[in-house]
Amino acid sequence: MKRWITIALLALGFGDGVAAQDAATLHRSIKAVTDVMVHDIFSPPVASRIYAYISVAGYEAARAGDKQYKSLVGQLHGLTSMAVPEPGKKYNFSLAAIEAVLLTGKALVISEGVVAEFRASLLDSIRKTGMAPDVYQNSLEYGKAVASEVLAWAGKDRYKETRSYPKYDVDDGISTWKPTPPVYMRAVEPHWSEMRTFFIDSARQFVPHRPTPFSIEKGSEFYRDAMEVFEAGRALTEEQKAIANFWDCNPYKVNQNGHVMYASKKISPGGHWMNITGVACRRANADVVRSAEAYARVAVTIADAFISCWDEKYRSKAIRPETYINQYISPDWMPLLQTPPFPEYTSGHSIVSACAATVLIGLFGEPFAFTDSTEMEFGIPPRSFAGFRAAADEAAISRFYGGIHFKPAINYGLEEGYRIGAFAIDRMRTKLF
Repeated sequence: MKRWITIALLALGFGDGVAAQDAATLHRSIKAVTDVMVHDIFSPPVASRIYAYISVAGYEAARAGDKQYKSLVGQLHGLTSMAVPEPGKKYNFSLAAIEAVLLTGKALVISEGVVAEFRASLLDSIRKTGMAPDVYQNSLEYGKAVASEVLAWAGKDRYKETRSYPKYDVDDGISTWKPTPPVYMRAVEPHWSEMRTFFIDSARQFVPHRPTPFSIEKGSEFYRDAMEVFEAGRALTEEQKAIANFWDCNPYKVNQNGHVMYASKKISPGGHWMNITGVACRRANADVVRSAEAYARVAVTIADAFISCWDEKYRSKAIRPETYINQYISPDWMPLLQTPPFPEYTSGHSIVSACAATVLIGLFGEPFAFTDSTEMEFGIPPRSFAGFRAAADEAAISRFYGGIHFKPAINYGLEEGYRIGAFAIDRMRTKLF
């Protein structure tokens, strides 16, 4: 790791104190926090919260060195102040941004020591590149000041309060969500809609179409939706299986082999799109500030998308295909993917992918061909896309192939996500001119 960091820093220009044009170390720092989140098994909504705060911290520190960019103070709910550089002092704002990301991330994860170890190794390498001592120290102090502001802001988003709220009580009604095999986990984050939003007006600003009325009658629309999932699951092509597995993004999958159960960890859906953001930045040769801008805009949009999505999930409390099909169609049917532990409607993958794609199109344009290698570390080959919307649409339909969602949850989820993304582009302003 240390050798790789040193090479990246030399490419960045840290050695002579020049502002970085190559954002490799910022990307690596975001990835380092991602790796810790995977290890710590944060649920998708909680992971989205962490991404939002570390990304805003990175952006606010980086943009202070470029007069083209505007602060998010006053644009994001509750963010009323931000540290500013002291006049007369010299800074490397790339280093400040990295420090802000890592200090914010360290405070928000469980495995703080891992982030601290990465940071210490990184800073040790930077010191050896010959940066002027005063620039080095000033930059770290500024990054720390930004992180402190962001963490104070994060502390008022009601996250801590929701930790003590009551657990979700499973509704006995036949139409409502029930825990699913193999471990029948409790419902994840039933109070997430009570979190402070970042830029949308409220959790209910983008309420989707109502779900298909529940019915067990064979001629009903709901029964037809279930039969569609059932029949598709029995006739999946190898390509459809590959698509489902590529976009699975299950942070905690329980595997069963006979009487033995073991867990495997993977990146969250939001983390997957944060990685795509990094891919886009590299392909566009985006510098540190532009990369930090992309991460921040995508991350806060995804975070609000989860708040919006979870609001609907625990309002409609919709039954999952696996539960319905096993009760009313075939007791032996199993989905290709493991059903996540929360209600079905709407599809989180669809909402998150659509809003992230919309923001990325606004930043980088479309078409924007790229190859997504996010899942390679989990043993899944990369996939290539003609643009962000193609990737979002594939991510959405992957949940149908996986047996996780009925089609309406996917289609209306995409619609909701594209609306949130468009609102994000209109509401957040990061460029002054």
